[in-house]
Amino acid sequence: MLALPVAPGGGGGANAADVVSGLLVLWCGIRLVRDRRRPLSRTAAVVLGLPLLGLALAVAGAAPLGSWVTGLARYLQIFVLVPAAVLLSVRGRADFRLLAWAFVGLALWQGAVGVHQYATGTGASYAGEDIRAVGTFGPTDVMGMATVVSFGLVCAVGLALGPVSRTAPAGHRAAAALCAVALVAPLTVSFSRGAWIATAVTCALQVALAGLRRAVGVFTALAAVGVILVGGLGIGSALLQERINSITQVADAPDHSVTDRYTMWSAAVDMWREQPLTGVGLKGFPEHRDGRASLALSSGADIAGAGVTFRKQPLLSPHNMYLLVLSEQGIIGLLALGGSWLALLVCGLRELARARRADGGPPGSGPPGRSGGLDCGLVACGLIVWQLVDFVYADIGGPSTVLTGVALGLAAWWALTDTAVSPRPSEQQPAGATEPEEAAAS
Repeated sequence: MLALPVAPGGGGGANAADVVSGLLVLWCGIRLVRDRRRPLSRTAAVVLGLPLLGLALAVAGAAPLGSWVTGLARYLQIFVLVPAAVLLSVRGRADFRLLAWAFVGLALWQGAVGVHQYATGTGASYAGEDIRAVGTFGPTDVMGMATVVSFGLVCAVGLALGPVSRTAPAGHRAAAALCAVALVAPLTVSFSRGAWIATAVTCALQVALAGLRRAVGVFTALAAVGVILVGGLGIGSALLQERINSITQVADAPDHSVTDRYTMWSAAVDMWREQPLTGVGLKGFPEHRDGRASLALSSGADIAGAGVTFRKQPLLSPHNMYLLVLSEQGIIGLLALGGSWLALLVCGLRELARARRADGGPPGSGPPGRSGGLDCGLVACGLIVWQLVDFVYADIGGPSTVLTGVALGLAAWWALTDTAVSPRPSEQQPAGATEPEEAAAS
C-alpha cells in the first residue's frame, strides 16, 4: 500500500497501509480466538506488552479526551499490535525472507521515483531547487522515502551477507547485493542526514557481524561505489558536501533546521523536568512547546515542490523519539518503551550468535536442509539497530510509520521465537518425531 501515491498536502491521518495493518491485527485476533491457544510466549508477551505501562500512565495524566486518543492508537499500532501480528503471522524463515524482499522491492520502487525526481527537478524543495527525492510521499513527509529506502537497503545487505543454502541460493545473494548497491543512489539524494547516519552505522554493524573477511571486501566495494557516484559522476557533490558538513555544525553557523531541532530538544527536556515521572501526557508536546522553546525556534518548516505550493508546516514534535517519549510519558514511559526495544536487540543478538554457530561449520556438516538462518538474523538485528539510531534524529509520524511496526515485528519474531534458529543437534527430535507446534498446526 505504501507504493501508492500520497495525496498532496494530506493531513497525515490514517492511510491505506494503516487500514491493512488494522486488518492484519483483526485477522490475527480472530485466528487466536478460533484456535483457542496461547498466542505468545511469556517472554514475548512481556517484551511486546512493556510499552503499555508507560502509555497507561501517560493517558492518566493527559489532557481531556480527544487530544490523546490518536496518539494512544498510534503507539499501540506501531509498538504493540502490528509487531505482535507480524510475529504471529510469520511461520518460518521462508516467510521472513519474503517480507525482507518485500521491503527491498518497495524501496526499489520508491527509490526509482526519487531518483527521477532528482534528475528532472520535480522533487521537494531543497536549497532553492526542487531536487530532494521524496518518492510518492510528497514534501510533507520528506523522511518517508528515506525510511523506506533505508529499510530496503538494510534488508538487502542482510540477505546478501547470509550463507548459501538450499533456501537462499547464491543467485539470491547476488541479487540482494545488486539491490543494495542500487539503493545507495536514492538514499543519497534524499538529503536525509539522520537516514544516512543510521544506515551507515547499521550496515557497518551487519558486515562486522557477518565476519571479518567479508567486512574487508564489502567496505572496499562500498568505498569504490562512493568514489564512482560522487567523485567520478559528480552526483550532487557540492550539495552533498554541504549537507554532510551541516551534521557537525551544531555550535558555529548551523543551518536553520538544526537550530530548530536543538531548540525543540531543549523544550522537550524542560517538559520532562517539570513532570519527570509521567511527562506532560500523550500529544502534549505541541501544547507545551511554545512556553518552553526559545525565540530561536521558527514558525515552521518550509514546504514546497513535488506538487505542493509553498507553505509552512508546523513543528509538532522534537524530531527525537527518545525526547518525545520522555517529555510526554516521563522517565517511566521511556524506560518501558526503550526497555522493550533494548530487549529485542539483546535477544536478537543472542539468537544471531546461535545462528553464526549453526552456520559456521564447513559445508555439509550440518543437518540436510537446515541452517541457522544467519541472513534472517542480520536483517532482523539490522532493522532494530537502524530504528534505534534513527530515533535520535526522528520520531513516529507520516505514512511510512507503519513500516516501523512491521520491522519491529520481524525483529520480534527472530528474537522471541524458538523456531527462528534451528535447534542444535543435541536438541533435535528423533527421526519421525513431530514438533508440538507442528502437531497443533496439523
